[in-house]
Amino acid sequence: MDASSTTDISKEYLTFTLGDEHYAIDILMVKEIRGYESVTKIANAPPFIKGVINLRGDIVPIIDLRIKFNVGAASYDEFTIVIVLHIHNRIVGIVVDGVSDVVSLSRDQLRPPPDFGVAFDSRYLLGLATINEQMIILVDINELISSEEMGLFAFDEK
Repeated sequence: MDASSTTDISKEYLTFTLGDEHYAIDILMVKEIRGYESVTKIANAPPFIKGVINLRGDIVPIIDLRIKFNVGAASYDEFTIVIVLHIHNRIVGIVVDGVSDVVSLSRDQLRPPPDFGVAFDSRYLLGLATINEQMIILVDINELISSEEMGLFAFDEK
């Protein structure tokens, strides 16, 4: 195997929309895609944590990324989508406007994230890619969901 073939290795990403922006997350984190259902609210939770649902015996926190990233009004109807993720042996749901496609991207197609111009902190970005003249923002969903600001995981000082 020569050095050029290692850059040809691609990963698959699930693309979704929030407002007018297109985002993508590593498909390996996705457990399932489902419609939004009513949640049990949690007292004193941040506004972007809508509550929890019981998903086949697992208590799953539901995070509305539209609120977290401040990308427009969040409405809940039969078209609202929840992407259920498996992160750090926990199940977490994220609310998005819509799911678009599964795309395969190589490292050569990724550009570094900018320091400005996107709706959220660039430390949660893996990079940017252009597909069919559409800019896709690659989110490090593992880093975002497990961040202290989300408050979903207990952080041990080891």
